Amino acid sequence: MSTKIDIRRLRDVNRLAKAGAETVAEHLTQLTGVETEMQITKINVLDIEDLGAHLGRERVVGVNVPLLEHPHGSVLILFEDESAKKLAHSMLGSEPSGGPTYSEMERSAIKEVGNIMTSGFIDGWANVLGRTIDISTPQLLRAEGDTIVEHSVEAGEHEIALVFDSTLEAPDVDVEATIYTFPNIEEFVELINSI
Repeated sequence: MSTKIDIRRLRDVNRLAKAGAETVAEHLTQLTGVETEMQITKINVLDIEDLGAHLGRERVVGVNVPLLEHPHGSVLILFEDESAKKLAHSMLGSEPSGGPTYSEMERSAIKEVGNIMTSGFIDGWANVLGRTIDISTPQLLRAEGDTIVEHSVEAGEHEIALVFDSTLEAPDVDVEATIYTFPNIEEFVELINSI
């Protein structure tokens, strides 16, 4: 099977990203009762081999969720520590603690928000594609970016990462997150070409 995408089909990747972002905002608004908006500010395609260098050595918080159906692979949402703390405390309705560690409640809140964001993002894709895409249980990770990649991507299993820089906005809380998708490239191309 060919893994080439006609350059004109890239607008369909943009449609998937926009639909995913809108669905994330809807899900978070329903959960919290606070009007939330999510915008995708940039889309990149990276070679998996370059991903560790892209993420660097800074400690970040990630939620990795495997995809159980086409396009298989996984979705990883990364937050800088400060954004993760803000997000957790906006969910918990409390003020962020100043410490470098995370309480069990904070970890649980971040994992839940990551799960909601991932399921919303993938539901947006599924709506555009007219199908379902089931996801697995989220895994919370806190480590240097390149270490998170090692835990999120099987060596040799994926060729590319689609990177969606995004901003999540709600009253009194602005959080930046980066969404990495590691699809099976052949299945992803097949899905894009089916739109």
